[in-house]
Amino acid sequence: MKLNTLDIKRKKSKKRLGRGIGSSKGKTCGRGHKGQKSRSGVAIKSFEGGQMPLYRRLPKRGFKIKKSEKVAILNLYKLQDLMSKKKIQLNDKINLENLKKSKLVSSKYDKLKILGFGDIKNKIEIESNYISKPAKEKIEKVGGSVKLIN
Repeated sequence: MKLNTLDIKRKKSKKRLGRGIGSSKGKTCGRGHKGQKSRSGVAIKSFEGGQMPLYRRLPKRGFKIKKSEKVAILNLYKLQDLMSKKKIQLNDKINLENLKKSKLVSSKYDKLKILGFGDIKNKIEIESNYISKPAKEKIEKVGGSVKLIN
């Protein structure tokens, strides 16, 4: 086998348009006569000759907004402030139902989350759906307890 005996298909160069009658692609360059498609700069992407296009024939489909959970967020400094103002009793459990009853949290919330911004001085019992690590550490350091509910 030699290089000159290999059967290699070479790429044909494209026919150059508009180079005279003898080139067989002269004058109208294979575009025919007149009309929108014969002109330059025309793109008819989804046009179907006046027929209703496919994307308009198909039925519309809607979308559903994912129902977001409504979570009440309480920081430790806010809890301490409520205890110092005697709005929360020290021996009571702090959970969403009690906070709703005392009107400290709006009734629209479904879940409770405790965050660790600020400090807490009193021993408290908390029932919440979510709690941050710093908040849990600070509550347990003071001698309080945390119960997670789902």
